[in-house]
Amino acid sequence: MPAVILDGRARRDEILESLRAEVEACDRPRITFATVLVGDDEASVRYVGLKHAAAERIGISVRGVRLPESVSQRALEGEILALSTDSSVHGILLQLPLPVGLDDVAAASCIDPAKDVDGMTAFSLGQLVRDAPGHRPCTAVGVLDLLHRYGVPLAGRRAVVVGRGHMVAMPLALMLAAPREAGGEGCAAVTVMDADADGLAGACRGADLIVSDAGHPHLVRAEWIKRGATVVDVGVSFVEGKLTGDVDPRAVEVAGALAPNPGGAGPMTVALLLRNTVEAARSAGLLRGPGGAEGTDRPTGRG
Repeated sequence: MPAVILDGRARRDEILESLRAEVEACDRPRITFATVLVGDDEASVRYVGLKHAAAERIGISVRGVRLPESVSQRALEGEILALSTDSSVHGILLQLPLPVGLDDVAAASCIDPAKDVDGMTAFSLGQLVRDAPGHRPCTAVGVLDLLHRYGVPLAGRRAVVVGRGHMVAMPLALMLAAPREAGGEGCAAVTVMDADADGLAGACRGADLIVSDAGHPHLVRAEWIKRGATVVDVGVSFVEGKLTGDVDPRAVEVAGALAPNPGGAGPMTVALLLRNTVEAARSAGLLRGPGGAEGTDRPTGRG
């Protein structure tokens, strides 16, 4: 029997529709979401465009800062600091990757943590480690949200996270291991492995949940997957210009549940960026009330 598909597009639309009602209740001025894009990378331009379109769809104002690839580190940081100190801006996203020669960590550190809606600053990541209030990396939260929505159990399960990226793999490993992040059911036993690690195949074969964020096309083979396991593909590669995930397409024949790429956790990122922006605006006093019904089933608790 084919795997149940964890449909990130459908879940994204649910979240956006819920946010629309909250945005309509916003006191003026409007909620504003700002993006900073450096250079002309085709994928980055496309991703930023999707985020802008989603924001406008639900009534959030967009401010896009587009900088040339030749921009200096100082000028880039100056643009981000200007947005951070602008009270009319509520959420800021620095689109990655940056061109070679620019320091993304230093640039991200210029984002006001209250406006860091993708949870990319050292402060936000530190709050995650401490299990303290703060914005969380949106793709990692999106994975948890999908697992929660489709009733995938985490308590006592063995999970393998492939990759060590600071925006998805490592934050997600922490969230999967934390009792609160597991929906109050208890924690998963999490193993983090590199794509070329000895024993990766064996670890995957024993896992109830595999999440791959390695960026290696079809790294996770169907024969590595325990029948009935849940598999989440968040790896991004481009093969002949086509977005390709980390997971062998034949996984659908073995897994019990599959979040594919594209179509799984990716669409969730956009919705959760905007959800964090709405929450940042609420914290700034721009929204009335404690939030919509969507907040009653969020698996991540603190944002």
